[in-house]
Amino acid sequence: MRTNKLRTLGGVFGLAILGLAPVTAKAETLADALKSAYVNSGLLEQNRALLRSADENVAQAVASLRPIIDWTSGITLDSSDTRSQGANRNNTSTSLNLGITGSLLVYDFGRSDFLTESAKETVLATRQTLISVEQFVLLTGVQAYMNVIRNQEFVDLRQNNLRLLREELRAAQDRFEVGEVTRTDVAQAESAVALAQSGLAAAQGDLTRAIEEFREAIGRDPGSLQTPSELPQLGENVDAAKAAALRRHPDLLQAQHNVAAAELNIRAAEAALLPTLNLTARVGASEELDGSDMSRTGSLGVEMRGPIYRGGRLTSQQRQAMAQRDAQLALLHLAGLQVKQDVGDSYANLRAARASRTASREAVRAAQVAFDGTREEATLGARTTLDVLDAEQDLLDARANLISANADVVIAAYSVLASIGELTARDLNLGVQTYDPAAYYELVKDAPIESSPQGQKLDRVLRALGKN
Repeated sequence: MRTNKLRTLGGVFGLAILGLAPVTAKAETLADALKSAYVNSGLLEQNRALLRSADENVAQAVASLRPIIDWTSGITLDSSDTRSQGANRNNTSTSLNLGITGSLLVYDFGRSDFLTESAKETVLATRQTLISVEQFVLLTGVQAYMNVIRNQEFVDLRQNNLRLLREELRAAQDRFEVGEVTRTDVAQAESAVALAQSGLAAAQGDLTRAIEEFREAIGRDPGSLQTPSELPQLGENVDAAKAAALRRHPDLLQAQHNVAAAELNIRAAEAALLPTLNLTARVGASEELDGSDMSRTGSLGVEMRGPIYRGGRLTSQQRQAMAQRDAQLALLHLAGLQVKQDVGDSYANLRAARASRTASREAVRAAQVAFDGTREEATLGARTTLDVLDAEQDLLDARANLISANADVVIAAYSVLASIGELTARDLNLGVQTYDPAAYYELVKDAPIESSPQGQKLDRVLRALGKN
């Protein structure tokens, strides 16, 4: 549907009609900002840690299929009193006990395997959650970037408007001095200047807030920003976009993996009602601390154990697993509906933003013509000062609407990508080193111990992450 999502994120800054200064070659592009957002995001780092936690669940499930070996030690004090033939005897002994016990699950009707596969499905679901968070981070970065540009252009527009109104005020005062206008005309110009000053202060406050939002979303202060000159190429077929979203949107894929995990949990709960077969072994030694006696023991056996009565706990867990599966199925259905709705909404917003931009361009052109004509007519005495001020306000409003429309088009275009599931660092070709969600999983999936080569490699990875 989309052959090239992002040809160029750079562009030229501002609109010619706004009279803004041209940007320098060192201006920052949207791609630069999104790279920083991806690298600096604490939210992404948090969810990467949650993914590593989910990876460890697989390791723990795998470990349950391996031998369990424990050591025991203890000191036992034995004391006894006996009475024989009228005589009392007191016997006291202290012994040291050492032992090693081991057990190995031989067969449990697949319960451990089901739990392992369920943990793997949860890992896959968590990976999709990470992609969803990545999309949120990047879309928030786009919004923060465009809001800084929007509010900076508002400030420039207000400053230019205030300059023009001050010129109008001086002209009105000069005409009043020669008797061409009344004091009312001067007061109207003074009011307009005061309102423009108020509007400029409000615009500067909005810019300050936009910069704060940029700092939070991108992780640093904004530089000189370029307005993107080219947008992602998007198909116009909404139905095709919805079909693509149903195939790849992370929210939907996450729900699918959660359903698969819930199904496996049901089978594990059913297997818990059946017996388990275990191989057991024990070796030990006991020695009296006074050195009078010493013994060694050892045993090897096969044990089958199964539930008879657990107070209804096992059947309750089975019903609970079924209810959780039903809930996940409902969430899958809702996720599909939400994804399709989001695609439709994002395309509608994009069409509306484009239409608004087109209309605003025409409004600016017409308002400029009207303002120029009104001002010219005022010099000939055919228009009043109020007419000029009204025309100036109409032009200001038209230009402000065009600024917002331009920013809204960019945000809406990237919102379409997010609704389809294609707003990721890899899809945008940002050229930043992306996080590999499978790298940590490959290290821990076999539950390595610290002394193994794989465990030592894992330890180095943890130190690099600053987690150990």
